[in-house]
Amino acid sequence: MKTNSLDLFAALNTAETIARQAGTILRQFYERPRQSVTKSTVIDLVTEADKTSEAFIVKALREAFPHHHINGEEGGGYGPSAEDAPYQWWVDPLDGTTNFAHRFPVFAVSLAMSTPDHHPVLGVVHNPMYDETYKGLRGGGAMLNGRPLQVSDVDTLAQALAVTGFPYDAWTAEDNNADRIRHFLLRTQGVRRVGSAALDICNVAAGRSDLYWERGPQPWDVQAGIVIVEEAGGKVTDYEGGWSEDAYFGHRIVVTNSLLHDQALEVIRLGDAAPLPIMPDKA
Repeated sequence: MKTNSLDLFAALNTAETIARQAGTILRQFYERPRQSVTKSTVIDLVTEADKTSEAFIVKALREAFPHHHINGEEGGGYGPSAEDAPYQWWVDPLDGTTNFAHRFPVFAVSLAMSTPDHHPVLGVVHNPMYDETYKGLRGGGAMLNGRPLQVSDVDTLAQALAVTGFPYDAWTAEDNNADRIRHFLLRTQGVRRVGSAALDICNVAAGRSDLYWERGPQPWDVQAGIVIVEEAGGKVTDYEGGWSEDAYFGHRIVVTNSLLHDQALEVIRLGDAAPLPIMPDKA
């Protein structure tokens, strides 16, 4: 399938079908006895469900898009080389593996297609336990189960719900996000840790939360969510407020409803010195 002949709407629909089928695989594994092994660290897990889901997704993508390069979380690169491919796919067959391994029912399948310079063009995030499918197409909007998505209109941190995560090297890394949790906890209505970067970003797109930041995700975790939240009116940058590899690869990513972006960046930049909310007088 050549670049100039690619129907992006059809490609998005194909990705949605594949993601939903992979979600069925995850549901089947979810009912089985718990099994997992560690990857890079004792808190970086992989299960047979991850591997089976990725094998299915990669096979389906290679059949549908034989000229595209595929980046899989578990198996690496597939198909033509990234340098020769008109598009690249980013596959997270089970985003939220630790949740899955513990039978905590919050995880997702995340598929995104990007240009060769890694800017996402379309994305699908499917939550099989809630039967929710988020999808977005650059210039074509974002939807949740067919309903248009729109970020929230919250414009002050004091009224915001923030979401974040922790890196897999949290036990040893100096920048393990613990300090930033406190910084945001003192300046928002609450901070949540859901356990799936893909769903974290989609929750901002749906207006269920107002901002998300994290140091540690990989591109397959965030590429789909980036196009979905931007099409819903949100903003994505790195910690410095720019559009860099740190942002679209998820390494130091900030996602907001746009209205809160400068305030969120200020907290990340200033830490304890960031302004605190003014408490209202008691009646």
